[in-house]
Amino acid sequence: MSLAHAPFWSHLPVLPVLLPLCTAAALLLMGDGGGQASHGGALLRRRRWLSLGSAAFGAVLAWCLLAQAAQGQLTVYPLGNWPAPYGIVLVVDRLSALMLALTWTIALPVLYYATGGWDAHGRHFHALFHFQLMGLSGAFVTGDLFNLFVFFEVLLIASYVLMVHGQGRERMRAGLHYVVLNLVASALFLVGLALVYALAGTLNMADLALRVAQLGPQQATLFKSAAMVLLVVFGLKAAIAPLYLWLPATYAASSAPVAALFAIMTKVGVYSIIRVHGVILGEHAGHAAFAAQGWLLPAALATTVLGVLGMLAAHSLARLVAYLTVASVGTILAAVGLFTTAALSAALFYLLHSTVVVAALFLLVELVAAQRGSAADRLQPAAPVAQPVLLGLMMLLGAASAAGLPPLPGFLGKLMVLQSAAQTPAHAWVWAVVLGAGLLSLVGLARAGVILFWNVQPDGAGHSPAGSSLRLTSATLGLLALSLVLAAAAAPIKRYTDAAAAQLAERGAYARAVLGGTQATTRPYRGGEGDIRLPGQGGAP
Repeated sequence: MSLAHAPFWSHLPVLPVLLPLCTAAALLLMGDGGGQASHGGALLRRRRWLSLGSAAFGAVLAWCLLAQAAQGQLTVYPLGNWPAPYGIVLVVDRLSALMLALTWTIALPVLYYATGGWDAHGRHFHALFHFQLMGLSGAFVTGDLFNLFVFFEVLLIASYVLMVHGQGRERMRAGLHYVVLNLVASALFLVGLALVYALAGTLNMADLALRVAQLGPQQATLFKSAAMVLLVVFGLKAAIAPLYLWLPATYAASSAPVAALFAIMTKVGVYSIIRVHGVILGEHAGHAAFAAQGWLLPAALATTVLGVLGMLAAHSLARLVAYLTVASVGTILAAVGLFTTAALSAALFYLLHSTVVVAALFLLVELVAAQRGSAADRLQPAAPVAQPVLLGLMMLLGAASAAGLPPLPGFLGKLMVLQSAAQTPAHAWVWAVVLGAGLLSLVGLARAGVILFWNVQPDGAGHSPAGSSLRLTSATLGLLALSLVLAAAAAPIKRYTDAAAAQLAERGAYARAVLGGTQATTRPYRGGEGDIRLPGQGGAP
């Protein structure tokens, strides 16, 4: 069936990309209104309603895709109806659907938080926010590496401006470093793609997974070199040691809603590593199999250790949470670096938890800082906060989950990682680093809580009314409540991540869906989880 005559819902895979693009264009057409001068005005209110409505609709679309993927459907959307590998395809499997749902679920409360005033501190905040959502969504659904590069650039260009939103000397300095490093990474990305195309003759992920297994020993060696170039690029995006040094200053200098949205950006790098090194260069990649096996696990464990040490040395709450982001990425990639299905499932569960908790903590940083007078978020004695019970409990919940205390999702995720590592040769290292990092994280977060809520100076300066805003507080509470939902729904989520990891291992089913044309629609998924369909074709096989 032609895509032009397909039912509306058959176009669902492309909507999370088109929706933020159209929303951003509409917001730009509405005009600027002069930034702060429009705060509280009719124009700003219209922009906010349009932006929030679009984000809510995008979240609904993402959850619809997640529901489809949970049934085992692997949906392929050929743009312009051009077949792969010649045309551009979007592919939604369990992993990409999970990442889409996570992105939009976090974006909605973060955007609601931003409407508390941050969106009026600079120009075109809402348009840039939706351009970033477009880049994130596109990176998760694209079926080829070149368009992964394109969507990387879209989200990075938006993030450059969002990072300096509200201006300030510290933001400009951190933003300059951030831009330069990512421009270098983009150049390396193109070099890696050129090498991959020269050796394999394709950049389509499904086609590449088949062709790489046919490479001879010499070609495979060159291909592994190209894959290592891509690992450097993805490692910089994910903030792996020693490529993480840009992250603490960048995230700490950003405004609270921007830093919270950035919590998902490092996961784009993690996602890319899983796709390239965990799937394309997985067990069936012939001479090029497991190209990163000797590098990824040691780098991930080092990232966790350095992230935790940075937490202990941090002098501000924002930097502490930024280093917590680094440590969590290390734990995720340590599981990915084990290259087993069980470990990958554990990595996905922990990824969900860490992204939600880190985003919530970045919002909480500003709530606390606004109520501590001139001390802001610096870890030093200052005026008591106006809401010590509420903010203290929020800090306790976020810290306990981040450190991995039972029965919160951080504990469950780390337990899954430890269990998946138990039968691997590196189990002693993984156990020592994960457990040690959890203990030191608890120490660092407890130290911060004591300074912020107990070691106070009653005669200090007063707090800002913005710090007790119902809108800001409710958005932060919403993300923290989501972490409790992850704990309550741990069993079905674990079943989903197990199925997602198993589906990634079924490279044949993925290749048939993307490259097999109509034949792929009539063959059941080999894992027994459902069928593979192209847009516009319904019915069971």
